[in-house]
Amino acid sequence: MLVQHVASACTTEQPQEEFESPLNRASGDTTSVRSNRRAPASLTLLGNPFVASPAKSNSLSAYFDKIQDDFWVEADPVENLHRPDVTDTIYTIRFGNSMLELYAPTRSGKLLLQVADIRNSSITLRNNLRVGMPQEELTARLKGQNIRIQQSPDKIVASTSEGAPISLYFFLKNGKVSRIFYEGYVD
Repeated sequence: MLVQHVASACTTEQPQEEFESPLNRASGDTTSVRSNRRAPASLTLLGNPFVASPAKSNSLSAYFDKIQDDFWVEADPVENLHRPDVTDTIYTIRFGNSMLELYAPTRSGKLLLQVADIRNSSITLRNNLRVGMPQEELTARLKGQNIRIQQSPDKIVASTSEGAPISLYFFLKNGKVSRIFYEGYVD
């Protein structure tokens, strides 16, 4: 069994159009999910669309290095739902009108991407996915990934076909990506 650590805002709502965010914050304890197996050499695109290395994904500086804009970080303590005596942390990195939200359970030492709302080109995802890229280029880069792809005239959704629900929404305007929204899963 391959255990992949990912995060979520635990919502079934799909992201709304520009400037509305379906962010419902719910944290959970990921310490109950442990594996004695060696970590994979790289994370899947949906496992973490920003950082491919599991080791680097546990460092806030790996995310800071990807942002080509001024940014600030908020650290909010949250009660662990499974162990009320444990306080975990949610880090929110804001840059322009974009943001990344990472959940950091105290006991595991992991840093898990929970939500990302990218509204400008100051950050690039893996495989050079970015706001402003043409729809055709996006489609070509998503093909060959082990993901389910759904298309409509105004968005492309890449999601997991098995396991924890993880989605990466690419909103389209005039044939180009205008917004990227990532929704992961943590329990």
